[in-house]
Amino acid sequence: MLTALPARIERAFLPIAVACSAAALIEPALFSWIKPHIALALGIIMFGMGLTLEVSDFMGVLPRWRLVLAGAALQYTVMPLLALGASALFGLDLEAAVGLAIVGACPGGTASNVIAYLAGGNVALSVTMTMVSTALAPLLTPAIVYALYDTRIEIDFWGMARSVFWIVVFPLVDGLVLRRLLRERISGLVRIFPSVSILAISAVIACVMALNRETILALPLLVLGAVLLHNVAGFGAGYAAGRLLSRDRRDAITLSIEVGMQNSGLGVALANAFFTARAALPGALFSLVQNLVGISLARIWKRGGRSEAMSATTGQDAA
Repeated sequence: MLTALPARIERAFLPIAVACSAAALIEPALFSWIKPHIALALGIIMFGMGLTLEVSDFMGVLPRWRLVLAGAALQYTVMPLLALGASALFGLDLEAAVGLAIVGACPGGTASNVIAYLAGGNVALSVTMTMVSTALAPLLTPAIVYALYDTRIEIDFWGMARSVFWIVVFPLVDGLVLRRLLRERISGLVRIFPSVSILAISAVIACVMALNRETILALPLLVLGAVLLHNVAGFGAGYAAGRLLSRDRRDAITLSIEVGMQNSGLGVALANAFFTARAALPGALFSLVQNLVGISLARIWKRGGRSEAMSATTGQDAA
């Protein structure tokens, strides 16, 4: 029973995330209390990712440096341009369009690492891409928003650096070290932590929904359509680029996820700080959409990976 439960939670990620988000919209207090603990929840997720990895996994990323650079380049060129196109196509007002551009100019988010794991992607590559794009964000995010809309925003470089260290690097390294030291003694913990990460990320998504309940329930269909197009096109562009740059399907999946999933929390914070609640709307919607789309694609990619493995095994047996 205990060994089967984590697998069931992994398979039910999408229903769990949807159910939590729906509950948050009906009764915000169920999840809004998580707000002060979001950083802790993300740290727990990264600790779990560290437990599933080895140092050799990160050494394997070194020959893929071109993919890391390509991921950053796509994130800071394709995503802002897609935001511009989606805003024009759906005729968004200036504030909503600026908000979508801010999301498009943000770095990758921690949730992408969980989705990469569930999709059968390269988690070490995903984490590396997230850290590289985040390191570039204090310079590139304000520059891109200014270039597109002649509007100045500021990002606290050292504040972001501290956040990346405590939320991503520190817990990830802890997980790596613990696995290296204890090995088989923590095998049970390694098996259950992905399901813990799923529950944590579902709770974080629901918290974002609870905090933005009024805005979301106003059903801004044009903004939702633009956000959905922006997000899906980002996943598609990342996957296509990954297929061109690497023969490894896992690399293409990882690049797709890193390009398609943004740090929407940062986008909401910047929009609220420099603009209005209307500008923060695309970021709030993007948070929900990117996770639902990412979870759905992860299930498809995971099934595709199993099918390829079975086909390869069958071919070897026949040979």
